[in-house]
Amino acid sequence: MGSKPLNEARKTISLMKVLVVGQGGREHALVWKISQSPLVKKIYCAPGNGGIGKQVECINIKSEDIEGLKKFALKEKIDLTIVGPETPLVKGIIDEFEKANLKIFGPNKKASQLEGSKVFSKNLMKKYEIPTAEFEVFENSKKAISYVIPCLERKKGSIVVKADGLAAGKGVVVCKTEDEALDAIVSIMDDKIFGDAGKKVIIEECLEGEEVSILAFTDGEHIKLLPSSQDHKRIYDGDKGPNTGGMGAYSPAPIVNENLLPIIEKNIIRRTIEGLKKEGIVYKGIIYAGLMIKDGKPKVLEFNVRFGDPETQAILPRIETDIIQLIMATIDGNLNNVDCNLKNESCVCVVLASGGYPGNYQKGKVINGLDEIKDSENIVVFHAGTKKLESGEILTDGGRVLGVSALGKNIKEAIDNAYEAVSYINFENMSYRKDIGKKALKD
Repeated sequence: MGSKPLNEARKTISLMKVLVVGQGGREHALVWKISQSPLVKKIYCAPGNGGIGKQVECINIKSEDIEGLKKFALKEKIDLTIVGPETPLVKGIIDEFEKANLKIFGPNKKASQLEGSKVFSKNLMKKYEIPTAEFEVFENSKKAISYVIPCLERKKGSIVVKADGLAAGKGVVVCKTEDEALDAIVSIMDDKIFGDAGKKVIIEECLEGEEVSILAFTDGEHIKLLPSSQDHKRIYDGDKGPNTGGMGAYSPAPIVNENLLPIIEKNIIRRTIEGLKKEGIVYKGIIYAGLMIKDGKPKVLEFNVRFGDPETQAILPRIETDIIQLIMATIDGNLNNVDCNLKNESCVCVVLASGGYPGNYQKGKVINGLDEIKDSENIVVFHAGTKKLESGEILTDGGRVLGVSALGKNIKEAIDNAYEAVSYINFENMSYRKDIGKKALKD
């Protein structure tokens, strides 16, 4: 895109009002990046958090309240809405906004099945030969249980039990023993711990290797890959303890080299988008592939239909291109006209969590030290679970509280910069991993 067309575009949409839906660290990172765009005049976030509220106007509407969000967007004449979390996407927020002639970024309800239904996703991968783990689908707990014992014997290792629907990141259970597998099946299907999300389960082989996240913009035809990243799911150092929403991330992931990236794009991302199209579904938005890499071969663990958290906090600081240009081109089907330029730097994000997370944790703890960290091009603190008082104090208000992101000329420097910034922050019972990014140093 030459300078003249861009200048003309600025004249027509320089006064854009943008609404970001969500309240976590991912949404703060999106607000931060959007605020750098010369095409944007005003940003709202619904419902937002304590840190987001220091930068833009937060609106007290929950992210699942699609009707409330639509009414607000119509009243305020919002030019563009960007959806952070998966639940409103799966519930059809894109379809509802488009019916009201409101411009919105994300996949529609049919396309969002890719995350909303693991059965839909796995069947699509099987049909279009997208590499993934071998699996079986069950709608009856007795049949699932009868399958488990021979499956464990045949695999001679772990198996994975997955609830079909959305379960707040808790619907995947890795089972090493028969008892663990039976408990998972009964809890999901009979006890209904995830409600209707557990009407069906998938039982699949447990893939081994190294996990990596690949995100891409797609307008249903064209694809722009974002830099690779790696999340740290477990609560404790050395990948020990229970899974969380993510305790940190880094980008790029060295395991995704120049030879592997085109294979991922061709055999996984493009094949998925084209497979959906053959099913009559045009996918527009962000597609997120959680992959397992072993011996240079990628297989899909799961698909998500939105920006990852905390991967976004490690990816967006590396992107030079105006994110609004990328988003608008995705919506309008012109993604091939925009380049996604990157900084030649690495980024590390360290998540600071409340004590007890991912189990029971307390809220309302005063966060100290934030004023000692000056947000810059190299370091930024993204708020996740925080609340701002009228006095100006910032309190903890969630399990994952803050994400400290830092750039560096390499992963080592980014790690050092991130942990130096972390050292200034404290709140009662604060916990965080001390080894974010160290896998990249080994690679």
